[in-house]
Amino acid sequence: MSKVGILGAGTWGIALSRMLANTGHTVTVWSALPDEVKQLDQTRQQKNLPGMTIPASITFTSDLPAACTDQALLLLAVPSVYVRSTVKQAAPFIPAGQLIVDVAKGLEPDTMLTMTQVIADELSQLHAPKMRLVALSGPTHAEEVALDLPTTIVAAADDEEAAKQAQDIFTSSFMRVYTNPDRYGVELCGALKNIIALAAGISDGLGYGDNAKAALITRGMTEIKRLGTKLGAHAATFDGLAGIGDLIVTGTSTHSRNHNCGLLIGQGMSPAAAKKQIGMVVEGINAIPGALELAAKANVSMPIVETVDQVINHGLDPKEAVQQLLNRKKKAEF
Repeated sequence: MSKVGILGAGTWGIALSRMLANTGHTVTVWSALPDEVKQLDQTRQQKNLPGMTIPASITFTSDLPAACTDQALLLLAVPSVYVRSTVKQAAPFIPAGQLIVDVAKGLEPDTMLTMTQVIADELSQLHAPKMRLVALSGPTHAEEVALDLPTTIVAAADDEEAAKQAQDIFTSSFMRVYTNPDRYGVELCGALKNIIALAAGISDGLGYGDNAKAALITRGMTEIKRLGTKLGAHAATFDGLAGIGDLIVTGTSTHSRNHNCGLLIGQGMSPAAAKKQIGMVVEGINAIPGALELAAKANVSMPIVETVDQVINHGLDPKEAVQQLLNRKKKAEF
């Protein structure tokens, strides 16, 4: 069994910490918030994961060196907007050659970097020759992992041995882990599917039914695949668990923050008010600027992503947005 340090005490970090502890690993969870550390340590409950008890064996700390030192695997489970700042703080305590697994999904707006690329950028001065980075992604709601419901996930890395090590550590009686060499493609899927999930939620909020939602999910993945393959990702990645699998679960589930935020917008709430009501990070909104910039740079058409941007950031009425998509110039599907 292995020692695992987890940076981030949100729903996903806590759900994974429980699973890892229950499979025999020694787990330390770090949070930047001392009050959160105290609450988790004393109550052994996470407010957004009802019905789950945190194992007594898990150690909670706000001491970053303690969480980063002498770990077989370091897991980044903070929201995407905090990945760079967290790694910057942790860098002095991360040894060269450390296996680092990231579960945050997003694109950094200014750089258009995926999360493992952000990590690599921050650690490059210290660890460039020896960094071992894995993206862990797929159709995996924390609420279901916290209840041991059957789940599959993808460990993606350029380094096959790093992917296999992560696969070994995260495999459990209810979680099946696949490896994938296309880390960039897996991360693009994880970031961009959240934007399409917003669109699916908006459609549901408007009462447009299953036909419209299925169309948005299918055509949305076509857009993501078009961009990803243009940028060098593997076509098969978009047809797999981290691609269409993650988009289906994020675009249809009541557990999905992105879908639920879109649902509220479709029902008439402003994007700002919807985001506030969700109360947690809505990654799809954060991913829009990077997605648009990548699409422009690659000269790739992404009409659904562009339309979601118009609704979220420029005040386009959701009903008008749907009409704009339906009335686009006629074309062949492929």
